[in-house]
Amino acid sequence: MFGGGIGPTELLLIFLVVLVLFGARRIPDIAQGLGKGIREFKKAVKDTQSELNKLDESEPSKPDQIEDKGGDKK
Repeated sequence: MFGGGIGPTELLLIFLVVLVLFGARRIPDIAQGLGKGIREFKKAVKDTQSELNKLDESEPSKPDQIEDKGGDKK
């Protein structure tokens, strides 16, 4: 049962448990709310990625500066 993934039997069992817990009338409302939440999350991730890309593009590239601090004194 826990070997590889979720099979059709497990999905059916999960659906039946949800049906018993919430009832047939509430399932569409729950699914709709879940869908809206997923869309909002994806939009937030996309917006964050675009903001990070804008910051990367606007930041000038700086060459690595190697400073000799005089560590080799004789």
